[in-house]
Amino acid sequence: MGHKVHPKIFRLATILEFDAKWFSRKKYAAFLRQDMKLKEFLFKSLKEAGMDSIQIERGANEITITLQVAKPGLIIGRGGVGAEELRKKIQKNFFAKDKFAVKLNIQEVSKPNLSAQIVVQNMINDLEKRMPFRRVLKQTIERVRRAGAQGVKVMVSGRLDGAEIARREKLTDGKLPLTNLRADINYANGIAQMTYGVLGVKIWIYRGDIFKK
Repeated sequence: MGHKVHPKIFRLATILEFDAKWFSRKKYAAFLRQDMKLKEFLFKSLKEAGMDSIQIERGANEITITLQVAKPGLIIGRGGVGAEELRKKIQKNFFAKDKFAVKLNIQEVSKPNLSAQIVVQNMINDLEKRMPFRRVLKQTIERVRRAGAQGVKVMVSGRLDGAEIARREKLTDGKLPLTNLRADINYANGIAQMTYGVLGVKIWIYRGDIFKK
């Protein structure tokens, strides 16, 4: 039997850290539910900006939300108007009852083609535009390898090309040491909504080893 584990969870104790930085004894469940709803809202509303990750840090009276995006200009807007509107919307929808002051940081992803979350979203957009799935897989691998990745694996599953029997197709290039804890493997998955059902999309990107002193 194969034992599967999320590549990021597998490396939390060595080279990676949690996206959420806070601690609570009494309100843990409420804060966790709040974080999940906030992330779902941000990923849906900022899809066009190329969302990579969301870090949430809670203090005594302040909550800091850091967004890693490929196109920060779409969020910030002219003169920072867009970022301020987004901050007020988050404050109103999620923290109106709390006394938290929301602080919003927007950072640009230097190499979006090495971000698994951004690449998966691009693949989903291409599939939903009815592009052939084999071309999507090949073009994705070419873009990721050109960006400097040492290895990549992409996979789609479901009723490919509208076939009656679902199947799985995958392509790999380079090396992918999944059991090496020093390996910086960026993983993401998503769902493409097609007329004949949904397609599952997964990607693993090997960005090299991380050595800490």
